[in-house]
Amino acid sequence: MLALVKGANLALMFLLELGVLPATGYWGFTASPHWGVKLLAGIGVPALFIAAWALLGAGGGANAVFPATGAARAVLEIVWFGGGALALYAAGAVTPAAVFAVLFILNAVFRIVWKQV
Repeated sequence: MLALVKGANLALMFLLELGVLPATGYWGFTASPHWGVKLLAGIGVPALFIAAWALLGAGGGANAVFPATGAARAVLEIVWFGGGALALYAAGAVTPAAVFAVLFILNAVFRIVWKQV
């Protein structure tokens, strides 16, 4: 049973990783009344997040170009997932932002306790 819950926790992390991209895109498309800025931010910000994750954090660092480990990995995750929550909050989606943040915190705590980091 515990193995199933641990697997669900890793699946949750993956879904949260993916959730950052539409969150930042949503913020980008609501950031300005000007269509040029909306397109640039709505497509550009998620692209920057993708590049940062690919370079530093992909696959828990195993697939990253420059794997972040230890404290650097913790900072990367806080910036990545916190950025997703802040993007939702800045776009006016307060409840989804809070849910996203709480899910990330619970996920991180369980990954630390179960040594899934």
